[in-house]
Amino acid sequence: MMFSLLLTGQVTNAAHQPVASAKVIAQSNGKDFASAVTDASGHYRLTLEAGQYVIRVEGVSKTVSISEKAVTLDFDLPEGPQFFDEPQFTVAGVTDNTYRGGHGSDTVLRSSEALTKETAALSTGGRPFAVEGVKEFQKAAELDPSEQNLFDWGTELLSHKAALPAAEVFSKGHSQRMILGQAAAWYAAGIYDKAAHCFFEAIDLNPDDPRPYAFLFQAKAQEIVQSPGYAERFARYAKTHPENALANYYAGFLVKAVTIDPHLAAAQLALGIEYSRDGKMAEAIRAYQTALKDDPSLEEAHYRLSEAYRVTGEMEKSRQELATYQALSKASAEKLEKERREVRQFVIDLKHQ
Repeated sequence: MMFSLLLTGQVTNAAHQPVASAKVIAQSNGKDFASAVTDASGHYRLTLEAGQYVIRVEGVSKTVSISEKAVTLDFDLPEGPQFFDEPQFTVAGVTDNTYRGGHGSDTVLRSSEALTKETAALSTGGRPFAVEGVKEFQKAAELDPSEQNLFDWGTELLSHKAALPAAEVFSKGHSQRMILGQAAAWYAAGIYDKAAHCFFEAIDLNPDDPRPYAFLFQAKAQEIVQSPGYAERFARYAKTHPENALANYYAGFLVKAVTIDPHLAAAQLALGIEYSRDGKMAEAIRAYQTALKDDPSLEEAHYRLSEAYRVTGEMEKSRQELATYQALSKASAEKLEKERREVRQFVIDLKHQ
């Protein structure tokens, strides 16, 4: 017989203030089982069956066992801008032991794929990100082990989810982009301590170069975000580039970032999330609207704006934004699934060779 048991708790920020409108998701066996949204005091309630669950809030997750009594589970969200971590995209993954991609976290998986594309963009050969033949790049690198050939080979391996072989190839070079490629590969493999080391090494080679910061900012795994040296490097970058909007955005100085560049949509979105957590819904709505004015395709902004409208009772506007979000997310999910089907086929073909 299944019993309906109660899980309650409070979500607070780094200043121990309640976080309103935060989505709390209970997962069982890798699937969403139940969800709730925190109230104005940051509290939530979930009715669950007995069992073990992963409870996720804004990129932070905890494992809890529910038995025959009510359980309380509180969350203290880390300092700095939080990143989009829901709702889940239900898309097929790639079965490959070298590509663990965040141990089931869709946000980390998507950030791994984003880092792969960022790595491909570093190629000076102008090679597009596409599914091509790994053996051709391997042959070129063996005949001429130049950095360009090694980089292309490593990138192609990474694009096919062969993260550990890619890391080995990238380790043969010592330039900044080879180190960034290695960081992306370790990250895709879920080996976050080595990924963090490479991210930091790439930044420290040239602290004024914005590209390594952009790479590191893509890494959403908590093991990276909360690692020693992460916040310090962004703060240092902002201190040496006080009038750079992106530098301030990376460092979490959101008000200053949008003051410098009001059209930086990502910063407006992050600022809106902070306003929402503080219960400043009017300010949050304005920030989301500003973000969407400059980037109408920003999926998360539509979702957050829908939630803000729901909280303020503007239900029709909430439905419209949710519909837009669902259409955009469906299109991106279909594109991602197409890419993953191509990768799965590549793995099948490789096994037959």
